[in-house]
Amino acid sequence: MPTPARTSRTEIVNAARSIVEASGVDGLTMQRVATTVGVKAPSLYKHVRNRDALVRLVVEDVARELTTTLDAAVGSGEPTADLRSLAEALRAFAHANPGVYGLLFAQVPTDARPDRDQLARTSAAVLRTTTALAGPDLALEAARTVVAWAHGFISMELAGAFRLGGDLDRAYAFGIERLGAALVQATPGPAE
Repeated sequence: MPTPARTSRTEIVNAARSIVEASGVDGLTMQRVATTVGVKAPSLYKHVRNRDALVRLVVEDVARELTTTLDAAVGSGEPTADLRSLAEALRAFAHANPGVYGLLFAQVPTDARPDRDQLARTSAAVLRTTTALAGPDLALEAARTVVAWAHGFISMELAGAFRLGGDLDRAYAFGIERLGAALVQATPGPAE
């Protein structure tokens, strides 16, 4: 009879996420995860092929969690309100999970990149909202603009890069309101 597993993939991913939160992705090693879950490093390879595969599992786990968060933020029936809710949900998620949030946008080896289908699911709420705001022809461009702005703001905030004082909540709300207004204005009107 085979020896029962002393850990699970879920425990391994949770341990890896904790390590990334505490020490960044550079601190994530197979040995450190093995120690955290209470097994010898070779035992991990029964569950995870290598470190890149482990990073991918973490990124996909974080992407699934963010998908749930973003999906729950929309549905008001008012695209501008949904954009505001999405932006606030993304920011709250990043503040609650700063290490793994950054991993979503990090340059990682090809084998560590998340599944495209998962990325599409994570992007769906934003794309639905930007389609409603800017129209289907500009939805992807609008989504990229929103995500780039929000991620840039959040990254600077998490890094302590806003050093001139002021209310960051107010600044974030101001930016999202202006983006929403610009996206509505970008919607092509009827052909003349």
